[in-house]
Amino acid sequence: MPNKTYNPYQSMLTVLEQAAKMLELHPNDYEAIKYPERELKVYIPVRMDNGSIQVFEGYRVQHSSDRGPCKGGIRYHQSVDMDEVKALAAWMSLKCAVVNIPYGGAKGGINVNPSTLSCGELERLTRRYTAMILPIIGPDKDIPAPDVNTNAQVMGWIMDTYSMINGYTIPGVVTGKPLEVGGSYGRPEATGRGVSFITQKALETFGFPEGPVNIAIQGMGNVGGIAAKLLQEQGHKIVAVSDISGGYYKAEGLNIPAMLKHIRSSKNRSLAGYAELGSTKLDGMDVLTCDCDVLIPCALENQITTENAGSIRAKLIVEGANGPTAADADSILEEKGIVVVPDILANAGGVIVSYFEWAQNIQRLMWEEAEINEMLRNIILRAFDEVFAIASEKRTTMRMGAYISALGRLSKAKKIRGVFP
Repeated sequence: MPNKTYNPYQSMLTVLEQAAKMLELHPNDYEAIKYPERELKVYIPVRMDNGSIQVFEGYRVQHSSDRGPCKGGIRYHQSVDMDEVKALAAWMSLKCAVVNIPYGGAKGGINVNPSTLSCGELERLTRRYTAMILPIIGPDKDIPAPDVNTNAQVMGWIMDTYSMINGYTIPGVVTGKPLEVGGSYGRPEATGRGVSFITQKALETFGFPEGPVNIAIQGMGNVGGIAAKLLQEQGHKIVAVSDISGGYYKAEGLNIPAMLKHIRSSKNRSLAGYAELGSTKLDGMDVLTCDCDVLIPCALENQITTENAGSIRAKLIVEGANGPTAADADSILEEKGIVVVPDILANAGGVIVSYFEWAQNIQRLMWEEAEINEMLRNIILRAFDEVFAIASEKRTTMRMGAYISALGRLSKAKKIRGVFP
């Protein structure tokens, strides 16, 4: 299991410092980027269905607004804490910079196990949290989006709460909303679709033989499930998958449509109770070290560590999750010759299409899904080419290439704007 002492923010800083050194930046050029601009911690009282009052701890962190409004998801999970949210906010700044969209980074979260709440309790929690972070969010300041255990409905509640308090409808305050209230075509699938684009591009770029490859995916939520579906449709074999309930391995390839149908229809939205002829049951973490060509971790951070990195058999890792690889595990993967396409590039599809949704909201227009998917493809593959060129020139990893690209843009923006006053 992942190390409970792991600090994701410190892991981010470790890689950032390495990138700054390779860019030969003076500390003055990036010192401010090492710190978030604002941290907000709130205590959220909620009236439960039984009449009792329960208080939940919530966070919103804005890492950088140098390149535009802050942007980042909100997650509901029992492991959420300030260090995690700070790291995720910083990764959002880097992610937006690496794909060169005019956003800074933010993140939010509530320490809660949402599966223990009724729909009414979840709505009351969301609306009260929105009211408590309302002074710092807005379409020109900070635009939340879905993340772990949040979805379009949660975004709809946030949008409605913000709009009611302001007295008129403001769809641009969040992205990832339902279509009926200003959402965008292609947004629910965007992160997984971006992962599929990046995976195919990486296979071509790093000399994998043409034709199907064997892929293992950790996490079958919105990101992993969509990526599995799209990559299988492209002819690849999804030989292993896992979620919180466990995993499955099948050398001939798993039936992904059947799995997704089971997840959608199950009470707890998981693979629990799924059965497929010829498949072998796996422990949830075993999917990381199974026999495959490509590994796509799409769960939580700190899944690939020094304890299991040496056992990974994949030759390519595409990070669908945020921060799935601990900084000290990267050197082990590099020594083994495993190519890692980092999270700030690989899973940027969601924020790219969130940018499209926001642009549509503030201009009061709507684009077709085919248009959106093509724009997503162009932006994320252009970013891949830029990162690959930097990594090749500097003779370094794709992760370091991505950080160099992002930090270069962030430090230039900071230098141009200066320090106020």
